Amino acid sequence: MSFRRDAPATAAWQVYHNVVTLAPRTTLRIVTYNIHRSRGMDRRTRPARVAEVLRHVDADVIALQEVIGAGPHGGSHIEEIGAALGMGWVMAPTRQLRGHQFGNVVLSRFPVTTHTQHNLTYKSCEERSMQRVDVDVNGHTLHVYNVHLGTAILERRAQAQRLATIVSDRHVTGPKIVLGDFNEWMRGLTTTMLSSRLKSVDLQQFMKRRRHYPGLFPILHLDHIYYDGPLEIVHIEVLRNRLSLVASDHLPLIADIRI
Repeated sequence: MSFRRDAPATAAWQVYHNVVTLAPRTTLRIVTYNIHRSRGMDRRTRPARVAEVLRHVDADVIALQEVIGAGPHGGSHIEEIGAALGMGWVMAPTRQLRGHQFGNVVLSRFPVTTHTQHNLTYKSCEERSMQRVDVDVNGHTLHVYNVHLGTAILERRAQAQRLATIVSDRHVTGPKIVLGDFNEWMRGLTTTMLSSRLKSVDLQQFMKRRRHYPGLFPILHLDHIYYDGPLEIVHIEVLRNRLSLVASDHLPLIADIRI
């Protein structure tokens, strides 16, 4: 099995030969996880530890934020993580970090048919982007939108407007899921706008508490999931164990979905 490239020149691409075709199944597991440059709460940078957390999740599609990619002297975290999980991946770099690509990544056990990147940078704020990855799930196309929005209120509002416009494109049909680090912990302008255009996952329907950031002492809710089209949310959970509490300041937000 192989992936077909259909992406802008700015997107990195990597495929591992041991990606296998999965038998059809009712549900699909997808996770969003800000890995914080693979730097844990103990201040140690360990991509292998992030990979071990994701191995526990056992997701079919993984959306990562704050990922360090290729650089002039090697040390690509995503290469190490992808190899450890045996999954193909695509990267949407938003900027350079000490000579390395830095941005969002989607890993998939299913074939990727399309990969695009949209610029969400607002004025002079830090560069931001949205990554769209189309995944062929047993003959059905799932559109995955991986985002990491800014920290300022007006910045996020502008990014949410652009994000909603892109995701609502009527030329892109079928199930869509939008997930990532939205940097919004209450129902502000961004949440209100996106909820008016997309279906929002209410974590309280599935979990006792929706706050899960930072992992050790959760007081905020930064990671969100939105969706549209013929898609059903079956289950939502946060992986909270000894390893995940140390590996990053975020915890993996997991969704079991049915297309």
